[in-house]
Amino acid sequence: MTMHSGYEFVQQQTRRHFLSGCQLGLASMFLGSARAAASPAKGPLAPRRPHYPPKAKSVIYLHMAGGPSQLELFDPKPELQKHDGADCPQHLLEGKRFAFIKGVPQLLGTPYEFSRAGQSGTWVSELLPRFAEIADDVAIIRSMTTEEFNHAPAQLLLHTGNARLGSASMGSWATYGLGTENQDLPGFVVLVSGNRTPSAGKSLWGSGFLPSVYQGVQCRTQGEPVLFLRNPEGMSRSLRRKTLDALGDLNRIDQQRSGNPDTLSRIEQYELAFRMQASVPEVMDISREPDSVHSMYGTEPGKLSFANNCLLARRLVENGVRFVQLYDWGWDHHGNARQTDIRLDLPDRARDIDRPMAALIKDLKQRGLLGQTLIIWGGEFGRTPMRENRQGDKTEYYGRDHHPEAFTMWMAGGGIKGGVNHGATDDIGYYVDRDPVTPRDVQATLLHLLGLDPYAFHYPYQGLRQRLIGPTDEGRIVSELLA
Repeated sequence: MTMHSGYEFVQQQTRRHFLSGCQLGLASMFLGSARAAASPAKGPLAPRRPHYPPKAKSVIYLHMAGGPSQLELFDPKPELQKHDGADCPQHLLEGKRFAFIKGVPQLLGTPYEFSRAGQSGTWVSELLPRFAEIADDVAIIRSMTTEEFNHAPAQLLLHTGNARLGSASMGSWATYGLGTENQDLPGFVVLVSGNRTPSAGKSLWGSGFLPSVYQGVQCRTQGEPVLFLRNPEGMSRSLRRKTLDALGDLNRIDQQRSGNPDTLSRIEQYELAFRMQASVPEVMDISREPDSVHSMYGTEPGKLSFANNCLLARRLVENGVRFVQLYDWGWDHHGNARQTDIRLDLPDRARDIDRPMAALIKDLKQRGLLGQTLIIWGGEFGRTPMRENRQGDKTEYYGRDHHPEAFTMWMAGGGIKGGVNHGATDDIGYYVDRDPVTPRDVQATLLHLLGLDPYAFHYPYQGLRQRLIGPTDEGRIVSELLA
């Protein structure tokens, strides 16, 4: 026995290593029995039965990183308009923490007009004329509230159920629970626009304590869809196949000796990458779409844009991908520069998303896919009814600070009742006035629509039953949104 192998033998006998392996083993047993997993030969991403009949088979989550202003887009406040420029009442400031507001800020009315759209009479800003056309297909939640007022913690709480690093993302939970319909594509795909990743970074699509095969795969609309997916120069596909076969044999020998289930995940990831070499370039090539589709979405093949990503999202769910996450950066409108001004920049941001997100719903609907695809839109929090004043009265720009107390999200598609207007905020949009909805409620509702019981669905880790909705049952399924 060599010194190296002796060390590995001792390591494998330690209590911590035993418990870690035991937890992963229990997870495999859970997958194999409680949810009737497919044959192991098909890998951990093979389709699996949900807990009960699902309303949605796939999810497209549109996250506007930075926190879009609900007061400019979805939540008109005539009373706030009346008091535009007045000092904010002291009772709204006492004991409150803000990211940048100092002293006594002024109330800020919106410069944009609102009108009612569709038979539902949903209030929609003039900045979103295309969205107004599909207002009856969506459920607006005007009563979102969260615990976090800084970007990264708020994003993590919304997407992983924990404001700190290390937990599994929504997409990872979905693919862990249900697998994917297409074994040649990842179960969880991430697309980013706006020239930056979100503040919390790639941890937002990480698998956390779940096996790494369930983490999101970031794809690109410019250049190679997935970095390092191509074979190195001089290596043919047949040679790559032989290399993977040899590597797989070695990994299986190691797995039989060590019993480490992560080795099986590693084998599956190598095999998935090999299959993706042929499948991903084809699915990611939106130039194959007819001109009528490009006109509807406003897409330009080869360009990095939210519009291209919306069309790609449709192509991905159409090809069996379980969870598609779109992050669009640029919604942090503080009003401390031109590019963060709600008058000078927000119209451009709204124009970038208005046409493609409306097209996505129309396109899925005409293809018969909307009923089985859950679409969610929103940011990590909202914006204050007060003008941000970090630069005092000297600034010429207008914007709003982070506001966790109240913001807007919307849902559409699989299992969602169209034309719903859920909840309300107070007269100036500071607090939720009726039917609050939290990130945990969103998570519970998402899992429920996928056919997964949010209270029973768990993964054993560190001696706990880890859940997306956290350790308590405070997260509720928002039944008022359901069809």
